Amino acid sequence: MLRFARLLVSPTFKPCHLRLFAAMADALNTIPTVSIDNEGVFKYVLIKVHKTEEGATDSEKFIVRGFKWGPYHADIYEATQEKIEKLGFETECVGGGRIEHNPSEKKLKVYGYSQGYGRADHEVTTELLKKEYPDYNVSWTNDGY
Repeated sequence: MLRFARLLVSPTFKPCHLRLFAAMADALNTIPTVSIDNEGVFKYVLIKVHKTEEGATDSEKFIVRGFKWGPYHADIYEATQEKIEKLGFETECVGGGRIEHNPSEKKLKVYGYSQGYGRADHEVTTELLKKEYPDYNVSWTNDGY
């Protein structure tokens, strides 16, 4: 937000920059923050999605992707990366781990790490999951693989 405020008072600011920023924010909001399998234990990745336009501010958000079909964290990241880059955004995998999703008990447990991408910040992941699953008990630990 501070960067955006600085842009508004910049001598190089033009009204088209404001429209560009609004369009980027709208496009970013169309990307679901959380997309995980409905149940089971599976690998997940935490991804930073961002776009920097010349003369505009950074626009970014973190997203969580976790699926049983991915035998490796890289499989999940690369499939997500391909879709998001088609929208004109850049991605960066900031780590991974596992999610245990138990819908009958309304529990999500985040733990472990990715050998290729390292341990995701499970606290960030947990906060994103809590917003998507407000009636769930969502917890995390750095234990386990």
